Amino acid sequence: MSWTLCTSGAAILKAGTHANSTIIASGASLAIWSTEAEGRIEAETRRTWVANYSTLLSGAKGILADVCSSLIAMNIIAYDTTGYLTREADTLLNVNDEKASRGLAILKDFESHTFKTP
Repeated sequence: MSWTLCTSGAAILKAGTHANSTIIASGASLAIWSTEAEGRIEAETRRTWVANYSTLLSGAKGILADVCSSLIAMNIIAYDTTGYLTREADTLLNVNDEKASRGLAILKDFESHTFKTP
């Protein structure tokens, strides 16, 4: 199930330049967090986004990618905050939490007719 909604690169980018190099190189750890993030998105929104991904319009895919990569980035940051500058980890966690929370709120209210096809 992992890496349907976002890429590892997007999550690593959101974790910032001081993310632990060992964890961002660990494909297995990142894949676990991706699967967990995708599961959380589906559980909170009560929709099967992953199975229906190919049928979604780009607007919905963008929101899903933003939420998923933010959730994974928070795990990357929390794994080891020692490399971050003072308050940098807190700021990155807060920014990613806000993106995830707002995105989940949009996805919970998502209606297929919200995004119009051209």
